[in-house]
Amino acid sequence: MPDAAAIVPVDSPVAAIHPADANVGAEIDYQKFLDCVHCGLCTAACPTYLETGDENNSPRGRIYLMRSVVDGRLELSPQVERHLDLCLDCRACETACPSGVQYGRLIEPFRASQRQAEAAAGDSKNRDWFHRWILYGIFPYAKRMRLTLGPARVAQWLGLDRLAERMGLVKLLPLRLQRMQRLLPKLVAGGPALPAFLPAIGTRRARVALFTGCVADAVFRHTHWAAARVLQQNGCDVVIPRNQACCGAIHYHSGADAPALQLAQQNAAAFSAADLDAVIVNVAGCGSMLKDYGHIAHELEPNNVVLQGALSNCASKIRDVSEFLAELGLVAPTGPIKLRAVYHDACHLVHAQRIREQPRDLLAKIPGLELVPIAEAEICCGAAGSYNLTEPEMSDRLAERKLKHILAAKPQAVITGNVGCSMQIQASLRQAGLDVWVAHPMELLDLSYRNLPPPS
Repeated sequence: MPDAAAIVPVDSPVAAIHPADANVGAEIDYQKFLDCVHCGLCTAACPTYLETGDENNSPRGRIYLMRSVVDGRLELSPQVERHLDLCLDCRACETACPSGVQYGRLIEPFRASQRQAEAAAGDSKNRDWFHRWILYGIFPYAKRMRLTLGPARVAQWLGLDRLAERMGLVKLLPLRLQRMQRLLPKLVAGGPALPAFLPAIGTRRARVALFTGCVADAVFRHTHWAAARVLQQNGCDVVIPRNQACCGAIHYHSGADAPALQLAQQNAAAFSAADLDAVIVNVAGCGSMLKDYGHIAHELEPNNVVLQGALSNCASKIRDVSEFLAELGLVAPTGPIKLRAVYHDACHLVHAQRIREQPRDLLAKIPGLELVPIAEAEICCGAAGSYNLTEPEMSDRLAERKLKHILAAKPQAVITGNVGCSMQIQASLRQAGLDVWVAHPMELLDLSYRNLPPPS
């Protein structure tokens, strides 16, 4: 049981909730709260608790807070909201929990309920300019993202971005746009759009669809191409449905459930073909969201059995690319990649999807590649979707913690299976004045299959 003194008291001298907030979280299956026995084993895995030592910033503390709000024993004050907002939703607590507490199925619907109450009261946090125009207006749309990044590509090519930083011009931007500029990786040529179909090379072993998403396709299209080529080399026909969309995680994790559900329905329709053996995802955050479609449909539309069935069917097809290739049996790559590298576990791969050994096993098959372990490989780097934009102070603390462990291994490359982690780690390395290649596992496999060297 958490220390009572550590929990915000009900008569805390902070502003009270709006009347509309009274039913926040009431629709959550109450048994999920009771699954937590408050043993505290989750605290050692929680990034925000490790950084602050505050019980309210631990998983069991947050569960206690949410349950107290649902019970009516605690007001959803700004102070309580702050502790909940600081959660990265990395779900490391789920891996650590011996009782099988589904923390993600508590914090995510609670946040959605919270945002609904705020909207009803006319003061939704999701109505500010950043959410409306950036997070919801640009990020979920790959074409808009590419257009928006056009000037940034030119600026990087001409060196104008570095000049603007040296002259202090970046500081004239709003703080969140400053963060976006800082986190933007070096934009490499991603190549043309993937075609609707890529045939298997050699004996056909499977027919799969490739999920391309939004930010990933705009910034990391080269990773999609690498994944597609690796799948081809492993005997897979690869189809890329044109009617697929953003996975909806940007909306869902910030409590905007209606557009998240709409995007989920669009993807369920896009990947409904009966002849698909799997839908392949190479972004950990997207894969986690797609695999949760059935749960989300049950939470948001509890009476719509047809919708629940469609989204559950879609979720059942989702496989991370490393997970799928490990199940299929990897065709051995032959080209040497002589690098000393570390592997960073993306939270939504290792904790939400429980995929830990598969990427390491695949990488171990590349001739010449040396994988070096790092401390706290499974602790969040601070990216967490849009968290590094909305919670910059905590995000930077976790990035610094991660960078310290990476540098201790003296790697020539950092490998990770999530675009958010990649951008966060690249930004940390740049801030430290270091030029270390950050890549996806599929990029290394692709180079090995094609017998090409890594970037110098």
